[in-house]
Amino acid sequence: MLSIGIVGLPNVGKSTVFNALSKAGAKVSSYAFCTIEPNRARVSVPDPRLARVAEVFEQDRAVPAAIEFIDIAGLVKGASTGEGLGNQFLAEIREVDAILHVVRCFADSQVPHVEGTLDPARDVDIVELELILADLETVRRRQQKIASSVKARAQEAQRESEALARLSQHLDAGHPARTVPDRQQILATAEIRLLTDKPEVYLANADEEDAPAAEAVAKLARGVSGQVVPLTGKLESDLAELDDEERPAFAAEMGISSSCLERVIRACYEALGLLTFFTGVGAEARAWAVPTGTPVAAAAGRIHTDMERGFIRAEVIGFDDLDRLGSWQEAHRTGHVRTEGRDYPLQEGDVILVRFNV
Repeated sequence: MLSIGIVGLPNVGKSTVFNALSKAGAKVSSYAFCTIEPNRARVSVPDPRLARVAEVFEQDRAVPAAIEFIDIAGLVKGASTGEGLGNQFLAEIREVDAILHVVRCFADSQVPHVEGTLDPARDVDIVELELILADLETVRRRQQKIASSVKARAQEAQRESEALARLSQHLDAGHPARTVPDRQQILATAEIRLLTDKPEVYLANADEEDAPAAEAVAKLARGVSGQVVPLTGKLESDLAELDDEERPAFAAEMGISSSCLERVIRACYEALGLLTFFTGVGAEARAWAVPTGTPVAAAAGRIHTDMERGFIRAEVIGFDDLDRLGSWQEAHRTGHVRTEGRDYPLQEGDVILVRFNV
């Protein structure tokens, strides 16, 4: 299951955002380090196409893709050397697939800012620098570990040493690992996992009058290969507490056309390069998330390992065609269902039936 770590300085609204995304009711307070043990919530990915797939295949049960959101303790200056809850913060963030970086863009005298003043650009720099410093330490520890092999002129160790040197230089200049030239080759050679290589989505937590501050976050995000989702965390959290009947009318009144969950998931999927495919035959209709370009046989292995091991072929149709035709049988009859081999790269919205034998 995909995991997204919610990070940022203390008192920027991380737990409020977590509650808006998950409806989990996590404790919210105006003092730093209210969150010590991370809050976790599994959330279904909203996708109206899934209900239609279930209808076409006459399934009573539809299982959406899921994301786990993890509200991690606030980070402060010096976290990379253990300040605040730094060690715990870094340990938690190493385990997530992507980072949702909440940046405070609202002024509120009732919620003190840990740095004393409102400055989104400075706050982003603090968090990013701590992650970069933690990565530098990881690189240096790896350099020390392979030093004896490099002296012995082992070719693999020498190649890794060169990759680590390039990473160190890039990080030392204040740049995240995800922007290093020849990133894939360098990180594969270095054989290390870095915090700043994780995809990052910035969430500008602002009131309507704080639009300039939110735009400053957007500018920073563009500079470090990130995306930005602007929202008003308190308003979205209040919306999440309403029942399903009240919520749409209140959202329309406030001019909110899609939930913060939908906007954040779209941004996270894009940052991670994910697509959605569907299955409808068997016990249930189901949505699955896989990286763009995943071969259909590998995707079948997500459903069940036997499917990849005994893969014969896949029957594939795009969701729009299936929706229009109304049934799998009609799609077959009209020639819209294609037969694809194991290396076929899945496309967004594909509906598949896997033929296999073990």
